Amino acid sequence: MADPSMADPPVAGPVPGRLVTTVVGSYSVPEWLDRLKTDAYQRRIGRRHLADIHDVAIKAAIKDQERCGLDLVSDGELRRDNDIDYLLERLPGVQIPHAAKTDYYDYYEAVVTRPLPETDTDLGFTADLEFTRAQTDLPVKFSFTGPFSLSRRIRDQAYSRPGDLVLALARRLNAEARRLAAAGAAMLQIDEPFLAGYPEDVGLAAEAVNVVIDGVDAYWALHVCYGNRYARPSWEGHYDFLFPAVLRTGIHQLVLEFARKGGDDLHLLRKHDWDRAVGLGCIDVKSETVETVEQVAGRIRRGLEYVPPDRLYVNPDCGLRHLPPAVARAKLRAMVEGAALVRAELA
Repeated sequence: MADPSMADPPVAGPVPGRLVTTVVGSYSVPEWLDRLKTDAYQRRIGRRHLADIHDVAIKAAIKDQERCGLDLVSDGELRRDNDIDYLLERLPGVQIPHAAKTDYYDYYEAVVTRPLPETDTDLGFTADLEFTRAQTDLPVKFSFTGPFSLSRRIRDQAYSRPGDLVLALARRLNAEARRLAAAGAAMLQIDEPFLAGYPEDVGLAAEAVNVVIDGVDAYWALHVCYGNRYARPSWEGHYDFLFPAVLRTGIHQLVLEFARKGGDDLHLLRKHDWDRAVGLGCIDVKSETVETVEQVAGRIRRGLEYVPPDRLYVNPDCGLRHLPPAVARAKLRAMVEGAALVRAELA
């Protein structure tokens, strides 16, 4: 594995300019898509038809992001049931004894009974990325759940040492990340939504992040939140547990939530000399109340006290999955306009 101390994270990101606006990953799931996804598990519609439906939904999500004025877009993760299953069901060696759900958003009960095979199996992410890139002229961000969080949803009957499953998952993700980089992703993002619930394991998670990014020529972000299950946090706390472990990773950007929690943890960036980029969560995705432009601008101004504008990205706290479409659009518009207001002040 590459020595992260030798990494030279670039100051400039994949999109030139200051206060680049983007999403974290997931986009609003309309009620009709929610129903159709569940219908597929109840065998009321076929998976082939659902794939066509996903194409339509992703095109609409991209158009929404473009019309809202984002600089960097995603596919909205709309092909995925949740943050875990879309990957586990594709990974050789992960067993899912009962591939049925009452609701599409439920988690599978997954198990590993023997070490994961050391095979380079295409998980299909590049096809997802290529479809998205064909729909837009904007640069595309591609996110996936990290190895530590994935391991929290697997019953491990294969590995004797704690952490071996996490590192095995990281090696599988590294192979997929190499394909994504070759396919032209502007930014690759590792999501670790479970890490806040297991802060004592941050060293293991950081080691696994370095395995994922090793040898991959890409701009890397790491998103750590406090959970976003049904628009509710799973844990509470502060981001101090990330340091100094995250400094030993080769990532280029930390994507953190500050809107719901407030900006008290921003001082940690200065305390620990974080000199890389930050994705500033300035939209609360756990509330349907739409922020005003001035609220967003105020949060960005506070972020600028700790991070220079060419390294400060503007994004929601987490994914927009649980917000109604109209609310998600209104929040993104407020976010983009807030960023434009502060950008004009800087000029």
